[in-house]
Amino acid sequence: MQVKVYKERKALAHALSDTRTAVKQLDKLVTTVLIVVVFVVWLLLTEIASTKVLVLLSSQLVVAAFIFGNTCKTIFEAIVFVFIMHPFDVGDRCVVDGVQMIVEEMNILTTVFLRYDNEKIYYPNAVLSTKPISNFYRSPDMGDGVEFSIDFATTFAQIAQLKEKIKKYLEKNPQLWHPNHSLVVKEIENVNKIKMALYFTHTMNFQDFGEKNRRRSELVLELKKFFEELNIKCHLLPQEVHLHHPEITSGHTK
Repeated sequence: MQVKVYKERKALAHALSDTRTAVKQLDKLVTTVLIVVVFVVWLLLTEIASTKVLVLLSSQLVVAAFIFGNTCKTIFEAIVFVFIMHPFDVGDRCVVDGVQMIVEEMNILTTVFLRYDNEKIYYPNAVLSTKPISNFYRSPDMGDGVEFSIDFATTFAQIAQLKEKIKKYLEKNPQLWHPNHSLVVKEIENVNKIKMALYFTHTMNFQDFGEKNRRRSELVLELKKFFEELNIKCHLLPQEVHLHHPEITSGHTK
């Protein structure tokens, strides 16, 4: 628990630091715009700038808008994404374009992600605003599943005992699993095995993916133990084997 609290506090500190950095960048941008506006108003009030000068400045602004219009649009979309949409914070585990990544750094224009192999990936925020983003950290307790096959000859009594053992195991570990679960029969394959699936819910989301995998591994090993205790197995159908003996001619024999 202490390690979890430490990690959350560390992630919060990084998030606050990056938020302050983004706010400072936005503050510089807004300050620059305000300085230009105040300067123009000052020229008007002091009558230093004539109408002709203002017309000249306006024409230059139109040219600048034509040249930098797309850049301004990109900056505006990035600001909306970071401060209004705000789908993640630093340290959150997210999925973008089907790739699972950790948010490493957030800026006004770009976000830096750290992939599972520690490769850094830079995404423009204007591009991220158009993509669906999955956030594990903000998700509630998440569900999981394990699929397995048992022999077609497995009796109803064995399946009932398996259900009971799984139920007792989940209820015995409330710190790891929610008691609600589902053991379903998916299909019968080749009339020799029954394909089943166990669906269950962790008492956590998948932000800490290592812990999620550890818990799931323990559950799978418990299933293995239940199969051994109940003598539940899965046998493959007999396979025909054709042996081919090439003829050995007398010319190749000694």
